[in-house]
Amino acid sequence: MSGPEPRSVRWAGTRALLVECAGLPDVLALHAHLAAHPRRGQLEATGAAGTVLVTFESVERARAAVGTLRELTPDAARDQDARAVEIPVVYDGEDLAELTHLTGRSGEELIAAHSGTIWRAAFGGFAPGFAYLTPEPGSPWDGIDVPRRSSPRTAVPAGSVAVAGGFSAVYPSRSPGGWQLIGHTDAVLWDLHRDPPALIRPGDLVRYTAIRERVEISSPPQTPHVPTTATSAGASVAAALVVEDPGLQSLVQDRGRPGLADLGVGASGAADSRSAALANRLVGNPSGAALIECTLGGLQVQAVGEQIVALTGAPAAAAVVSAEESPDQWAPHGEPFVLADGQRLVLEVPAAGLRTYLAVRGGVEAAPVLGSRSTDVLSGIGPSPLMRGTRLPVGTLGEGAAVGHPEPMPDLPAAGEITELRVVLGPREDWFTERSREAFVGQEWEVSSASNRVGVRLIPVEGGTVLERSRGGELASEGMVLGALQVPPSGEPVLFLADHPVTGGYPVIAVVVPEDLPLAAQLPPGARVRFTPHR
Repeated sequence: MSGPEPRSVRWAGTRALLVECAGLPDVLALHAHLAAHPRRGQLEATGAAGTVLVTFESVERARAAVGTLRELTPDAARDQDARAVEIPVVYDGEDLAELTHLTGRSGEELIAAHSGTIWRAAFGGFAPGFAYLTPEPGSPWDGIDVPRRSSPRTAVPAGSVAVAGGFSAVYPSRSPGGWQLIGHTDAVLWDLHRDPPALIRPGDLVRYTAIRERVEISSPPQTPHVPTTATSAGASVAAALVVEDPGLQSLVQDRGRPGLADLGVGASGAADSRSAALANRLVGNPSGAALIECTLGGLQVQAVGEQIVALTGAPAAAAVVSAEESPDQWAPHGEPFVLADGQRLVLEVPAAGLRTYLAVRGGVEAAPVLGSRSTDVLSGIGPSPLMRGTRLPVGTLGEGAAVGHPEPMPDLPAAGEITELRVVLGPREDWFTERSREAFVGQEWEVSSASNRVGVRLIPVEGGTVLERSRGGELASEGMVLGALQVPPSGEPVLFLADHPVTGGYPVIAVVVPEDLPLAAQLPPGARVRFTPHR
């Protein structure tokens, strides 16, 4: 008797594999198996509607896992290990009447089916704490499939209970969304003061309980942000940097918080990880120490106590100013220097690149959130964006941590100039016409001013063309990798950066190789990009 058909495995860049499963039960089984028995070099496994995205520490580890992932037979599911979660619901959703029209069932029948079903948390994504719930086979909701709203809401209230396709979910926070609203709950889906912060995790069994009383939607305690005066363990009260002007945007960043995709939390971290690591190396810090990422200059900080600092990334002219308005000196780029007590460092707009990194010896001691001091602008997790008056305590280093030698800085992209980025086509290049695949690598693209840490938005230069799909319908949500080039219906690609969503529902035509991501993170508005297939 023959076994099951081998799974299809697609490359998502050079270090990730998108495994296409035989259905949601196979997704759940494979994901659970990989969580319990990770492959050698596996960094993360992200389940979705019909796929599992598996990322690895190197291309060699990914290559070695291809055959295993095709043929692997997961351990039998152990339901006795599943957590049971009960969600109280008031069934008063704005779309309940529309749902009766779409399904041909009365409101009472829909409520009975929804609350009488045992739901399994299949995968996370979209937002921290958001879990896609699927009905257990044979449950009353099994087989009910409703479309998303034709016009998504710009703001869905926190606690909204919703359905779409064959799934149900609870919105953990106020956010845009196109699911049909069937009710609301006072359950807090995401709370950073809880361990773990997500109420529902993949594999959990969930039951909605209908209640008649109205509930008040409660909000979880606010995430601790960078305080203006507080210090943390190991920090000296006297050692600090005080922000006098944050410029356009200045954030605290470190290596990020990888490994939390199942909770809907992206890795975040410094957008240009190479420049951030270099800045830390120059002042003698560990490469992952927290530092300041400044976008398009304008940052002004004052030293409290003598500080050793370094600037890397986008080469912004930087003045060291004492009490007088005129600069005492111009700060070097790419080498450590001293900022005396009371002196200010003033960054101008960089001539090339986008993001400048300021490291201070001892590191920025902002309050960590989920093990990282990085600010994630998509989820809102981490320290608040820096503001005028923010005081950043500086940590201490042990004796013997030497400062680094000056290093040459790489040339960075500038507006109007062309930057070549190497890409691996796929995993969904077959969703596009041959003409569009040729245009993707054959024409130049311009960086839109709407770009941010989530992604670089690209538009075709004059005479170019947008990308057209070769098939209709929608792609089920699947895991996304750093550097993915996702193509929405507009046909204009978005290159995902550090704060990209964990999952996405638009096809990815290609993925930028990891070695070129630091350049991608430095693309300013108006810069031009040409994609080259990686050999």
